[in-house]
Amino acid sequence: METVLSPSHSRAISNHPKVSFFRDQAKISSSNQHICKSSKKFVSCSCQSSEPTSQNGFCRRDILLLAFTASVATVFPAEGSGAADEEFKMAPIVDDLNAYTYLIPLEMPSKNFSFKWVESRKPERYSSAAPLSPNARLRIVSERVDFIDNLILSITIGPPNPIFLKSADKTTWEAKDVADSVLSDKSALRVTSSQRMAESSVLDAHTSEIDGEPYWYYEYLVRKSPTKTVQDSNIFRHYVAASVERDGFLYTLNASTLNKQWDMMGPVLEKTVASFRLLPPTENYVPPYKDPWRFW
Repeated sequence: METVLSPSHSRAISNHPKVSFFRDQAKISSSNQHICKSSKKFVSCSCQSSEPTSQNGFCRRDILLLAFTASVATVFPAEGSGAADEEFKMAPIVDDLNAYTYLIPLEMPSKNFSFKWVESRKPERYSSAAPLSPNARLRIVSERVDFIDNLILSITIGPPNPIFLKSADKTTWEAKDVADSVLSDKSALRVTSSQRMAESSVLDAHTSEIDGEPYWYYEYLVRKSPTKTVQDSNIFRHYVAASVERDGFLYTLNASTLNKQWDMMGPVLEKTVASFRLLPPTENYVPPYKDPWRFW
């Protein structure tokens, strides 16, 4: 089940005793926190990992959720694109079925702007998810869309493409190769991998280690139209993405908008992608390799 909190719910929860407890604990343990910065745009925040446990009556999953809940009222300073003074209000999305979480943007207060998200695809298991290409390797397991502002947030899962990721050791994978692996399977057209990649142009790619796991970040452009009907079209979708490997599959959060909106929307989409994390599996988790041909 996926969870998102409205601003009113967030204010109510932020005053809850459990959240207050978490804030106090966060202050006490702040010396154990570290910030992982890449050489480029993304900033990934994490703390020292620990084994599942119960602390003062709270299980690890409660504390993880409270960490994201407490961040609803947190203001994130933007970087680059002339938006240094921008502020973002964000709320947590948690998908227990696929065991991941990220922060979704709600408002940009300084611009008096509110996002209008619609859940276009509810979380579902990999075996029943919509394929992104005829070979059905890469599939969308959840998606949110802001139709008015041309924004898309989607989670895809798919196996690594051995053409680009030849080694079984993921610590040796380069971010550009991970990006090429994902993009080669991301097309609804019956075309070759090289033709699918020609639709995309990778602008930046780099790797960060978070809690001992490599996360691969990349930025790319895709032609708005999947065909070549308009040869000289300058209309593109601008994407930022984060991928991480688990159980032999790549989990990827893609965030995109039209290239003409990038100056305004880019910084908040970068924050969203930087917040993407895999969660410790619960009893609700369904690994991608389970029942691969089950469609219900």
